[in-house]
Amino acid sequence: KVGSTRALITAPDSDPSVLVPHSAAFDQFVPVTVSLLEDAVGHIKPSGSPRDPVPPRFFKDILPSIGQPVLAIINSSLSSGVVPASFKHAVVQPLLKKPGLDQTVLANYRPISKLPFLSKVLEKLVYCQLKQFLDYNGILEVFQSGFKTLHSTESALIRVFNDILLACDSGNHVVLILLDLTAAFDTVDHDILISRLHHVVGIGGTVLKWFRSYLEERTISVKIGDSESSAASMPYGVPQGSILGPLLFSLYSLPLGSVLRKHGIPFHCYVDDCQIYLPLKQKDVHSIKHLLACLGDIKAWLALNFLNFNENKTEVMVFGPSGSCESSSVDLGPLEVYFKPVITDLGFKVDSDFKLDSQIRAVVK
Repeated sequence: KVGSTRALITAPDSDPSVLVPHSAAFDQFVPVTVSLLEDAVGHIKPSGSPRDPVPPRFFKDILPSIGQPVLAIINSSLSSGVVPASFKHAVVQPLLKKPGLDQTVLANYRPISKLPFLSKVLEKLVYCQLKQFLDYNGILEVFQSGFKTLHSTESALIRVFNDILLACDSGNHVVLILLDLTAAFDTVDHDILISRLHHVVGIGGTVLKWFRSYLEERTISVKIGDSESSAASMPYGVPQGSILGPLLFSLYSLPLGSVLRKHGIPFHCYVDDCQIYLPLKQKDVHSIKHLLACLGDIKAWLALNFLNFNENKTEVMVFGPSGSCESSSVDLGPLEVYFKPVITDLGFKVDSDFKLDSQIRAVVK
């Protein structure tokens, strides 16, 4: 799937993003102490790989007895910049994306990677040091709500809908576009990610070496019931089910924010879902050239970074100043085919008059 998805992508001639590299540098990990190790293990869910030598719950119980050898493995990896090969094998157990979906359709399954519990402990400790560096230097995208403390689908929706309501109250129309990517985590290019970590985020030295080792020579096998496939290499992507995966994807997609800001288009992302909305004054309702130009640059940037725009899941809605659906007064042009009377935004059903009838019916049902 990843190979065919990447093969369909045609890279543009130029990069539409504008991103200034950060001057901050993160090139060496701080050695982990026993108390930090115990804290990290205590906060990780007891889930691991079927290949784990001991169950995660048992591992957590006996940590006081095996803390020093485990600490030696962790600190050896952090100081050398090498991730043990056994930490990089994922056992994939397919899960249905939603209850009730057709179990015979392979596209309805999500490939969750079950990683060794000890590898998750190592990832958690790296995550904490990387997140501290990113937060201190203000590197992360402000309008990205995925996997951030005190940020959720709820806070993302409230921010977007509040902006839309304020614009409508001011007598404007608002065009909302929901963008979706195909297998976003799986098509991430490792060379581009390493380059972005180095040149944009400011990671170097042993830390960059560690991330290169983390991404290289990863393997997966699929396990269903008692049967397990042979191992296959994973030359692209960040593993779904990993602790670092979502944060690495957020850093990979950092330049996307600069594309939208260049065009002055308000947006809010949640992991790989992006909400773009543009208020239109009464005199501008027949022209969305500005928005189409921005979408063109977004598609170009996605292609340049081997991310595939999912046309089938793109949804467009128009909100009118009177509170009722007035899509006819806005010329959507080529976006007309994506127009929907009810859209599903981050799992929440929305209609153009904000009565939320569809959402209420879905919840009651």
